[in-house]
Amino acid sequence: MVTTEVTEGEFKGWHTWPEEPFEYDTAGPFYMRTDEKGPVAAFRAQRKHMNAGGVVHGGCLMTFADYALFAIGHQGMEGVYGLTVAFTAEFLDGAREGELIEARGDLLRQGRSITFVRGIVTADGRPVLNFSGTIKVKRPKA
Repeated sequence: MVTTEVTEGEFKGWHTWPEEPFEYDTAGPFYMRTDEKGPVAAFRAQRKHMNAGGVVHGGCLMTFADYALFAIGHQGMEGVYGLTVAFTAEFLDGAREGELIEARGDLLRQGRSITFVRGIVTADGRPVLNFSGTIKVKRPKA
């Protein structure tokens, strides 16, 4: 998938996948870039992300972690489509409104059709979710 660079606001210079309507319009928008530490995904926790307990909804964190799988593992996937075939997560703490939510991780292995990723989501630097997943690459039919 092709990314689009953000041209204004807090995430100026970051990239998005605006053709992903759920992650961009509904749950997000979520952003990604590569810095000196490697790939990173991020968003700012807003009221729409909260649950009744006053923390970011677990489903939102899991959706963001799924997005982060691709932000971390997307190298070498240009021109192909991927889908998540396995995903695990453990909640570590609650994230609050206004906090910067980030995900970093490791590309454990990337084969021709399967990619393995693991990572951690933080809220203002505090760990809130541990995750791992497997991406299946879908190549265009010739």
